[in-house]
Amino acid sequence: MTLRISVVIPAHNRVHLLAETLDSVLAQDHAPHEVIVVDDGSTDATLSMLEAYAGRITVGCIPHSGAMVARNAGLRLASGDVVAFCDSDDVWLPGHLQSMARLWEAAPGLDAAYANFRLVRDGVWAERDKFSDAPPGFFAGARLLGGGLALFDEPPFPRLLRFTPFFPSALAARRDFLLRTGGWDEAAPPGASRDFATALRVAEHGRIGLVLSATVSIRQPARLSPAQVQRMNLDDAAILDHVLATRPSLLPHAAAIRASARRRRLQALETAFVRQDFAAVRAIAARLGATPPLRVHAKIGVAALPPGLRTVAARTLLSLGTLRSQTLRRVAQGA
Repeated sequence: MTLRISVVIPAHNRVHLLAETLDSVLAQDHAPHEVIVVDDGSTDATLSMLEAYAGRITVGCIPHSGAMVARNAGLRLASGDVVAFCDSDDVWLPGHLQSMARLWEAAPGLDAAYANFRLVRDGVWAERDKFSDAPPGFFAGARLLGGGLALFDEPPFPRLLRFTPFFPSALAARRDFLLRTGGWDEAAPPGASRDFATALRVAEHGRIGLVLSATVSIRQPARLSPAQVQRMNLDDAAILDHVLATRPSLLPHAAAIRASARRRRLQALETAFVRQDFAAVRAIAARLGATPPLRVHAKIGVAALPPGLRTVAARTLLSLGTLRSQTLRRVAQGA
């Protein structure tokens, strides 16, 4: 029997990008069972543009509530066996849903699956795919199914505390599984990392399949600035605090979750120091708890100095760090 895959697309003020997304979804080799666009209170011409797709899509409308609520609204409307999600500015290659269907054929008891993806900037696909950025050992133990497919037989939650290659536009999951596990986590703290809470939920409970080739393009208008990287690390840490506080089932992983949140805050502190955002350094330091590493302790001390003195001290400390890095690199190269 052909796997019925519903597609849910949340959209808010994306009139200039949504048509490309829809065209890529409707052109899939494995035709979607249905395509549901949930308009999240758009104030532009999104709804008018969707009239051109009448008869080929279903449109649901909600007051502006954010992507999590919109995805859950689409999930409830869906009638397929599996629901695949695509954000309104992302694009699928024609074989994306076919790869998902092959995964369920190879592993009928699958709960969810993620495809690999590449970032796209100004219409140009990045050379490296996301899975290639995974740390050594991240995919160890994944069972190869052939044809560029693989499977985590055990829920991969602990792996996501180190690295997260899973993105909403690359997710497909059994509808009943998502509903049973609570769908998209609407209570997650606001910020760019809100999807992380749901990725952790899926990874905690499910047998996860993998499409190893990049069948999804994630649009990113520009490289992230240091300030954005700092914010994302803090958002990730807040999500980890949230899941530990709201999911008693994660208590066995409490130490690892706290360690991951601390590591992300340390990374954010380092970035803040380089940016000379000393107020952020002090605020992050207050959340670290246990004594930080010596190099970080020195930066916290510098951030507490009077304004004129701390600027000079910060430049000195950063120059010493650069000199040390250069020396270590020469030693490693045998210079």
